[in-house]
Amino acid sequence: VKVKIPFGNKCLDAIFSVPEKELTHGVILTHGAGGDMNFPHLVSLAAYLASHGVLCLRFTCKGLNVAYRAKAYKTVVEYLKLSDDYKLSGVFLAGRSMGSRAAASVIRQLSQDGDDDFIQGLVCLSYPLHRPKLQSTLRDEDLLFIRCPVLFVSGSADEMCEKQLLEGVASKMKASKKIHWIDKANHGMAVKGRTTDDIMEEINTQVFSWLRENIELEHK
Repeated sequence: VKVKIPFGNKCLDAIFSVPEKELTHGVILTHGAGGDMNFPHLVSLAAYLASHGVLCLRFTCKGLNVAYRAKAYKTVVEYLKLSDDYKLSGVFLAGRSMGSRAAASVIRQLSQDGDDDFIQGLVCLSYPLHRPKLQSTLRDEDLLFIRCPVLFVSGSADEMCEKQLLEGVASKMKASKKIHWIDKANHGMAVKGRTTDDIMEEINTQVFSWLRENIELEHK
């Protein structure tokens, strides 16, 4: 279902992937610095989640400023929260690369405002912890403030997220967290000798099983 979400004096293009059965939870998903919501990994994940009963709303926001992207993401969260078509009890924020930074920023803002009851967790695909070869400056400030569950899916050879550095940040986080490493994958989740479909299947099943665990925990 294609929708346009009002954002300032323009609109954000977005697509709902809707499950056939009754739904309780959703995922909002956005892209990295390049591309848009039709980036193949996002399309694949959205279809997989919807086929397993999780609503997925993915959207496009062009712009290389993280604060601007976070503002757009927050607008999408509000849109879904107030939606009459889909009554959800909670939502997980997810993004790829820069999109995951924007998602983390939104969760930090909403928790500081005391308005994060709707947010159930964060999924970071290829979180860009640092610029390539600039490991001395970490983009970890939002992660350290987050209290909801966090899943990282990163390549063990990601040039923007050195393995030891992410594990070090995770050890300092207050939130419950899990890191799933895609062996030998780079920032674009490509692995020599493996097909994109094969890698996406690994990512999709990891994300869904983590979501299911956290949704079940909430209902206990």
